[in-house]
Amino acid sequence: MTEPLRTPLADEHVELGAVLTEYAGWLMPLRYSSDKAEHLAVRNAAGLFDLTHMGEIFVRGPEAARALDHAFVGDMSAVKVGKAKYTMICTDDGSVIDDLIVYRLADDEFLIVANAANVGFVLPALIEVCDQFDCTLQDASLEYSLLAIQGPRALEILAPLTSDSAGLTGLGYYSTAQFSVAGADAIVARTGYTGEDGFEVFVANADAVSVWRALLDAGTPLGLVPAGLASRDSLRLEAGMPLYGHELDRTTTPYEARLGRVVALNKTNPDGSVLEFVGRTALRGRKASEPARILVGLKGLSRRAPRAGHQVIASTQPDRRAVVGRITSGAPSPSLGYPIAMAYVTPEFAGEGTELAVDVRGTPEPVVIVSLPFYRRPTERA
Repeated sequence: MTEPLRTPLADEHVELGAVLTEYAGWLMPLRYSSDKAEHLAVRNAAGLFDLTHMGEIFVRGPEAARALDHAFVGDMSAVKVGKAKYTMICTDDGSVIDDLIVYRLADDEFLIVANAANVGFVLPALIEVCDQFDCTLQDASLEYSLLAIQGPRALEILAPLTSDSAGLTGLGYYSTAQFSVAGADAIVARTGYTGEDGFEVFVANADAVSVWRALLDAGTPLGLVPAGLASRDSLRLEAGMPLYGHELDRTTTPYEARLGRVVALNKTNPDGSVLEFVGRTALRGRKASEPARILVGLKGLSRRAPRAGHQVIASTQPDRRAVVGRITSGAPSPSLGYPIAMAYVTPEFAGEGTELAVDVRGTPEPVVIVSLPFYRRPTERA
């Protein structure tokens, strides 16, 4: 059996008392104290995550944007330098290989961040497309460490450590720039996976420990805590963000996942003709037809939380136990105080306010469909 990869911060996690777990071929911190404590620290102050298991792929060259327009469902040519875009790479049949964040670092340079478990699938798909264009591809996944500082006090903690605190303060959401952080060269992006304000910091592996320690030292007096994968999962669930392998997979297109907005069907080539990116024909057909299932948010009306794989049924009544869907992610919500879940259900049961039930180990627990996300940070609330 192959030993899991260790991030440059592995010894730091052990020193902090983390419970470690194997995830996507890496040994990663699951939690340091308690899932709930780490979750609430991110909501109220800040959390520091080691996300080095994520994949980093650079595409460079005069035709880099055109290559990515063909590879991804989004319009990469339209992304301005210093901006980021959420997108997907699909198969010819329109199903999702991975969802990714793409950062445009220069006119001819992009950084693609792929899910750890999918780097081995994204790379060959990208190579196949990039080989047709004047650009180069570099898999730098084992060269970079990724640290994420998330929460309402993230800016307050990070800014004094950067070479340009005003520049960091002015960095907009889904924007990126290069700064020195705690003396280390870094790519910094105002992105994250928690529903909070925050930053993701890419540094060379050799600088990971010093930057991690500097962030902990600066942040601890302000309530920052190290946070693991468990709290990251509950935070993204509250924020209604999909997780590959749960809400997205090779049986799902963006339209079932209510993410059709990321698909740019009308991209064009330089001569004005339609750009036939990978999966476009299938995705155009999916957009025009009613999906067999659709992703919804569920609010639990009892104390027992639905979990991934549980069946969604039409009613709590014994004579109405027809299965109408399946839970993809579910957990108690530390921020909201009740169970929440995402599920795929058939369209006739997908309306907001529809009352359903989830079979939790043989007991039908009542739920109601609600809009996503479940949680919005105070600055986003109406």
